[in-house]
Order: sequence, then C-alpha cells, then structure tokens
Amino acid sequence: MTKANNHLKVLEDEGIFIMREVAAQFERPVLLFSGGKDSICMFHLALKAFHPGNIPFPLMHVDTGHNFPETIEFRDNLVEKHGVDLIVGSVQESIDKGRVKEETGPDASRNALQTVTLLDTLKEHQVDAAIGGGRRDEEKARAKERFFSHRDVFGQWDPKNQRPELWNLFNGRKNPGESFRIFPLSNWTEMDVWQYIAQEEIEIPTIYYAHKRKVFNRRGVWLADTEFVNRQDDEVVVEKTVRFRTIGDATCTGAVLSGASSLQEIIEEVSAARQTERGNRHDDKRSETAMEDRKRQGYF
Repeated sequence: MTKANNHLKVLEDEGIFIMREVAAQFERPVLLFSGGKDSICMFHLALKAFHPGNIPFPLMHVDTGHNFPETIEFRDNLVEKHGVDLIVGSVQESIDKGRVKEETGPDASRNALQTVTLLDTLKEHQVDAAIGGGRRDEEKARAKERFFSHRDVFGQWDPKNQRPELWNLFNGRKNPGESFRIFPLSNWTEMDVWQYIAQEEIEIPTIYYAHKRKVFNRRGVWLADTEFVNRQDDEVVVEKTVRFRTIGDATCTGAVLSGASSLQEIIEEVSAARQTERGNRHDDKRSETAMEDRKRQGYF
C-alpha cells in the first residue's frame, strides 16, 4: 500500500467509525444528500460501514427546485439502485406555504431559503442527527465545526457551545428538542475526495466532467444559462467547455473553464488550482461571514 493510499484508508476508517457511531447513538438519523461528490463519498462510506446489511437511515435532499437536471437524475438512479429511502424537502413548498419569500433581482437565489426548508423537514421527521458532507478546507466557518456538531432546540449553531472531542470519543447526549449535525469528512480535503473517488471507482454526475454548456460571465463567475437565472441585458451567453467543482443551486453555482474529462485530469487540475471550490459560489460572496451567518441560523 502506498503512502497516499494509506492516507485515504485512515480517512475511510474514520468515516466508517463515525457512521457506526451515529447509528449507535441516535434514534432517527438521516444522511443529507445533494448529489454532489461529498455526499456521494458519504453514501459510499455508509455502504461500507453497514455491509452486507442495508444503510439504517434514509437520505434527505433539500430540493431548491433550481437544481441541475444531471444532479436529480443521478440522485434518483442511486436511490433506485440501492433501494434506500429518500426524504425530499421542497423549497417551492416552503414558498407556497408562506414560510419563505422568493428573492428578486439579478442575484436572486433560493440557496439561502434552504435553511427554513431544512429545519422544517428535520422537525417533521423528528430527525436527531443529520449527517453532512462539510469539510474544513471548504470555508473558514466550517473549520470551527466538530465531528458531532450540537444544535439547539431551534436547530441553530453556536460555535462557543460545542463538545470537546478527545481520542475519538463523540458525545451525542442531548436535551429534548436538540439535535446534532455530523461531519464524517471533517478531516478530508477536496483532493482527498477526488483521489478516493478515483481509487474506489465511484460513479459521479456527468456535470463534474468537462462538457460544452451555454454560460455567461457575472463578475468573474461563469454561470449556466438556465431558466432560473435572472440574466441581465449586458450578460452575453456563449458556449464554453466547462465543468463544475461543486454542485448546488444553478442560480449561484459557477462553472470553471476546463478540459478535464477524466478523474485523473480532474485530480491534476485540482492540484494546480489556486482558488477553493467554493470560490465560484455567488452565495458565499454576499458578505465576508455569509456561511457562518447561515450556519448560525441552522443552515447545513
């Protein structure tokens, strides 16, 4: 076993251990699944953790209604292939019920609206632990997380009120109404995720590979030309060869110009990148503390 593979084995063993701890300590956990590479890796770890049995918790997807079609197709195929339960929380339903208000303007997005939908869906299904794919190299707010991240009765996060985690001892005790977000990929990097996907030959949505797509440039970010985006008159649509480093709401997830059409080419591209994968997310640029503000409100 090479040094690189040994590193991935350590991360894999840690993730599998955490999955089993969640199943042991909580009554109604779910695995948050977006169809992105991190949630796909988590699903793969869960398959390994409970093999040859079934994954003992459902997947949960918060659907903005503005997803890339490749992502939804991949999600539905995976659910059918493995026979797992899927819970879908709909932002459109939250809007219809008056729980949230649709944004307007050129930068309108449903990404921030996911928080209310997520909290409502967790409450409806009485979820006490939601497993998420956050990594500490993504964004500075996520570096403050624990593996077992405590949430109060309102589903909100207080970075100063978290449990110590020593020697892989995870404290899942909670008062009625409280819950946890679990982050088994905390010690992973984007490069680790791609190397693991290549090593395990894990299937991923085609949108991650280079392809031709109609896009336009908005303040240095290439956005896909979809029916959901409020494109301005001076924003010219062109066809480019692009791929996506991260998958999210189509209104705020930017593409990168790339010819990487294989996992090895993606790994080489990521190794040379000087910007994080979330550098092309418009929702993270609304303020310097955009992610932390949303996390305090209950997002992810």
